[in-house]
Amino acid sequence: MQKIILTITLFFTLLVMGQVPSNSKLVEGQTIKVTVTNALSDKGTINFGLHSNKTFMKAEAIKAKSSKVVNGISTVIFENVPAGEYAIICFHDENENGRMDFEVNGMPKENYGTSNNPMSFGPPQFEPSKFEVKNEELFLEIKF
Repeated sequence: MQKIILTITLFFTLLVMGQVPSNSKLVEGQTIKVTVTNALSDKGTINFGLHSNKTFMKAEAIKAKSSKVVNGISTVIFENVPAGEYAIICFHDENENGRMDFEVNGMPKENYGTSNNPMSFGPPQFEPSKFEVKNEELFLEIKF
């Protein structure tokens, strides 16, 4: 009787384990590689924020990263990003105080940009900056 139970258990174990291909990888989401290509100096860092429509210009980013600038170029990689619509805001924190600096009249002192590089006057908007994460890696280039 024990041999029958052991055989049935082994059979069901192989049946269940056989459902997952051995070369599959479990991924929570996709990878987004973002590069700023035209920083005016190599001072400080460039801070990047990945936002949804709900967090854009209102709250902390869903994911945030920063990167040094080398020869005017800075790159970060966001990993495991679930499918959906997002936008990226970045700014060059030349004085490394961790925040965007503004003039008295509200104009930014530090360079900034958003995904899709929209040309607009006023604060960045989600709609022209948004992109969709589906089932493949994304490579975005932002220019100040």
